[in-house]
Amino acid sequence: MIFKDMLEIDIIFLKVRRILVILYKNTMRSADAVTLVFSYKDEIMGYKTYDQGSNIFHISATNKIEKGGYFVKGIKKIIAVILMGIMVFSLSACGSNSSKDGKTHLTFQIWDVAQKKGMQAICDAYTKKHPDVSIEVQVTSWNEYWTKLEAAATSNKMPDIFWMHTNEILKYADYGKLEDLTDLYDDEDENYYKEHFSDISLKNSEGSNGHIYGVPKDKDTVCLVYNKEMFDKAGVKYPDESWTWDDLTEASEKIHKATGKYGYMAYADDQLGYWNFVYQKGGYILTDDKEKGGFDNPATIDAMKFYINLQKEDWCPDQNYFSETSPGTAFFSGEGAMFFEGNWNLLSELDNYPDMVGKWDVAVLPKCPNPVKGDGRATISNGLSYATSAEGKNKEVAKDFLKFLGSEEGQRIQGESGAAIPAYEGLESTWMNVFKKYDYVLNVQKCVDMFDYGIQSVNNKYRSVWKTEVSEELLRIYSGKESIDKGLKKMNEYINNAKNE
Repeated sequence: MIFKDMLEIDIIFLKVRRILVILYKNTMRSADAVTLVFSYKDEIMGYKTYDQGSNIFHISATNKIEKGGYFVKGIKKIIAVILMGIMVFSLSACGSNSSKDGKTHLTFQIWDVAQKKGMQAICDAYTKKHPDVSIEVQVTSWNEYWTKLEAAATSNKMPDIFWMHTNEILKYADYGKLEDLTDLYDDEDENYYKEHFSDISLKNSEGSNGHIYGVPKDKDTVCLVYNKEMFDKAGVKYPDESWTWDDLTEASEKIHKATGKYGYMAYADDQLGYWNFVYQKGGYILTDDKEKGGFDNPATIDAMKFYINLQKEDWCPDQNYFSETSPGTAFFSGEGAMFFEGNWNLLSELDNYPDMVGKWDVAVLPKCPNPVKGDGRATISNGLSYATSAEGKNKEVAKDFLKFLGSEEGQRIQGESGAAIPAYEGLESTWMNVFKKYDYVLNVQKCVDMFDYGIQSVNNKYRSVWKTEVSEELLRIYSGKESIDKGLKKMNEYINNAKNE
């Protein structure tokens, strides 16, 4: 069972006892009786309160809380089996899943409303060929998405099809919640994945065992977004492939003096911030085996010091500024000249800021002028995947739809809708062509060019444990509460010790 916070054995016994009582007395619907996710409510006199509807449990605050969504060992596994049996029994008692219209109805869960149209277009193309299938695209916010998915995974009631992010795939795959899709295309071509998707796309779709648990959906890069008008006013040439970190800082200084506005806005983000600088320098966040942190690596330390110290410049906002204003908001309101942006946001930004069309553009990331190794170029490349539950009631139909989602036709529809750059190799132009409808065409070719030196987004099976601690420690460094050297040492320890928590 997957929980956001896994409680100790006595807590689970309480859950079991309460569920059995509910089932015995039949005081609740069976579907409610097997809802095993308890939301944190309050702290009262040394007790933590967990609430399941009207059923409230007060648990001693001294009970250890295990972070990261891990299975409880030993006897807890036995209880998990018992609970699973209860859930199966209860769910089977709820009646048939057959529909009155004779169709198989699939639910398709996503978190980005801007992509709903594109996802619906793919669904329509599939159901046109399979009129006996109906697919409903459901959209929730990012935070709500993962809260609901975790609850659904706990009760084995996950959507038929859903997006899976690299930040989460290891947790769900490693604990048996996702269907193994390694052999999905074997009846067509045993080498289908390798022939049509990049190594990074496949790595982003794997579990810890190297099996594929998601059909690659899209791929992305991080690019430099810049304000052309501010560059013109300061007499600075637009960024190009020759740009280095030195050019970035020099341009920022000139723009600030000429306009009074910020230059490059370096905020404490990982994928859209310091990760790129670390890998450009020749450092790393995780070792190749993904078991240890790289914040003790000299190249990593140098890159982190460079990035963090940008905040000391008059032309760069501090992190207090970013706590209230995002770099994107600052940029499109004319307060800053440059920031790092993911290509996945560019189309919506064109739509949301029509007055800025023609006044901004994108470029490749500046390279490190003195890398410890490599040529100084790197951009973090991430990508989503399509997944289905290992316990889904419509699993076979869902897997057939997954095959279509990963097909050239399905991926082409995604690109032509502007939803994202297809993960399918050779279809990048379908996404780029969408930008031609605007009066000024962004140079999005630069986003695609950077795939040549893309770096897989940083992730391991323990990231859910160390991510928050690393981020919080970085903010302490920025605020001056911790020195850079001491803070980076702690960040590395958080990563190295995560597997023991």
